[in-house]
Formats: sequence, C-alpha cells, structure tokens
Amino acid sequence: MPRRAARAYGGAPVPDSPRRPGRRHHRHRAAPLGRQPCVTQARATARTAGEISVSTLELSQDGPVLQVWLNRPDSLNALDDATLTDIAEVFDGAARRFDLKAIVLGGRGRSFCAGADLKNPPGRGGTGERERRWRSQIGDRACRAIADCEVVTIARLHGHVFGGGFALALSCDFRVATETTSFALPEVDLGIPMTWGAVPRLIAEVGASRAREIVMLCDRFDAATAHRIGLVHRVVSDAELDDAVAALAGQLVAKPERALDVSKSQFRAYSNSLGDATLSDGDYFREGIAAHRL
Repeated sequence: MPRRAARAYGGAPVPDSPRRPGRRHHRHRAAPLGRQPCVTQARATARTAGEISVSTLELSQDGPVLQVWLNRPDSLNALDDATLTDIAEVFDGAARRFDLKAIVLGGRGRSFCAGADLKNPPGRGGTGERERRWRSQIGDRACRAIADCEVVTIARLHGHVFGGGFALALSCDFRVATETTSFALPEVDLGIPMTWGAVPRLIAEVGASRAREIVMLCDRFDAATAHRIGLVHRVVSDAELDDAVAALAGQLVAKPERALDVSKSQFRAYSNSLGDATLSDGDYFREGIAAHRL
C-alpha cells in the first residue's frame, strides 16, 4: 500500500487496556497477532497451540489498522479449508487485540476472490458424521467470524467478487470497490443454495427484492450497479483504491470507540434477526459440488 495511503490510517498502536465495556469475549482462544507494524505469512497448523507457519493469508499492520490479504493469487484467491479456517481464527482473535480499530480484508493478485476452490472444495472429508458436519460449516464459521468481529471491517474489492468471496465481502461492515470489479452469486446455477449466511446479510444490505434477483438469477453485475443498489459504499478507479480504503479507515479509527462499537452491534442484531439456514449448508454444498463435477 502507498505510504501516503498508509499514513491516512493514522496513529501509533494503542496499548493494551482492560476489557472494553460491553464487549463480548469469545471463548475461542486463537493466538494473538503480532504487536508491531509488520508483514507476516499466517497459516495456523496447530490450532490449539497457535503455531503459525506457511501462509494462506498475508497480514500487515499500520497503527490501529490490520490488513488481511487472501494470498492465493494464482487461483484468484479461491477458498479452500485452510484459507477459511485461517480467516475465522484471525477475525476471532481480533476480539483480544485492543490496539486494533479497523480491519481491511483484501485479495492479492488480479481479484479479491473468485469463490470456493472447485478443485479442492471446502468442507469435504471427515471420518464421522460430526466431523463431516463440522467441516461442512467451515465457510459459515469464517463469514460469521468476520460479521461478529468487534472491530470495524472494510472489504477492499477488485477483479472478481464471486460466490464465497461475495459472502466474505457481505460479512464486512463496509465495502470499497474499483470501477472494474464484477460481482456474482453463481451458486444456484451450480446446484448449490447460497449459504454461509450470505442471504440474510444481502437482504439487510439491498432489500429482499434485489437480493432475490441476485441469488436466484445468478447474473453478473458491475460496481456501478453494486453502488446504486447499496451493496458497496465507494466506487473508485483502480489507482485510487488504496487511498480510498485508507481514507475510510482513517475516518473510522477517529470515531469514539464505544459509540462505534454499539452502532456496529445494532446493525449486526438487525442482520441476525432476519434468520439463517446454516445447519444444512455444508450438506447442500458438498452435494452441489459433486453433481457439478460429474
């Protein structure tokens, strides 16, 4: 990210403090991220011990802003089990990072995210029914970790924002896209109901009528349309993307923390009130992918 864009985030890391009043604290105990501005490759391979090794994500921090990059550019950041698990751990862990005030989720390479990895679909495998079900809900857990994150989140969008990538972007509080970004939810055409909690979140953002078209017709649409229907908050040129994201993050980190926290929780409560059918998400996904590959 350009230095002038990074400076817009502003401020040095905020020191650790006592628990923030009114914040929920997850039982999940992921290892805390690094404390100093840094760039690291993150892939948790021993989940309970918190060991960090070879990457599916790239993490960098500037002051109170953490940047999380999907880092499989050769596959347009297609989502597999490892990537989704790492996303969930990073965003769950943000609850214990009191120096963070915003998280930016972006994608390396030509696209934000082209969706699930059809060559290595997430949610497969497992030796018993409980393990299979746990694996099958991995995408929902990643999206829920982003949506429930107590830090304000921004999706930095370019290239393709399809399927599971669309669901990740929907889970963020704000979305900034380039003029050339394209969006689609192709799941129904693949024989897969749109899951991962995306439908209620999409309804909350654009309304039921627009959401029904996007989900059931599977049409691709551009960033101008996404902005017009309220799906994205800013549309800029490719060259302006980093500056636009930095400016938005700078605005957010300058807000009074408590007021921002409560405001975020109110929007989250509304989205959650619309309901979700996640219990059978993974079963449908596995069956749909299997049928599509026949």
